[in-house]
Amino acid sequence: MRLVNAAKRLAIAMIAPTLFMGLTAYFIWNASRGEHGLRNYAVRQTQLVQAQQTLAAAQAEHAQWEIRVAGLRDAHIDPDTLDERARAKAEVADPADLVVPYGPGKKLY
Repeated sequence: MRLVNAAKRLAIAMIAPTLFMGLTAYFIWNASRGEHGLRNYAVRQTQLVQAQQTLAAAQAEHAQWEIRVAGLRDAHIDPDTLDERARAKAEVADPADLVVPYGPGKKLY
């Protein structure tokens, strides 16, 4: 009977530490591997870097287009840009012009 009572007391005494250890293990697991854990944080950081690179490329392309469009505005028409666009649309060239062919994947605009 003493052995059974000792086992019951030991089991009751172990409930709280076991519960807290399980809860601690759950939080540690979530902190490292959960949806908002350290592993996903590293993945999100690499995605952020890629998104920033994509944004920088888009902003650079936007700046190039702004320069090209600014040359065709009414207030200031750049003669070279106007001539380039007119020749590109009409698909004509002056016999004295030097024509540089572009590859199939390399378009000028």
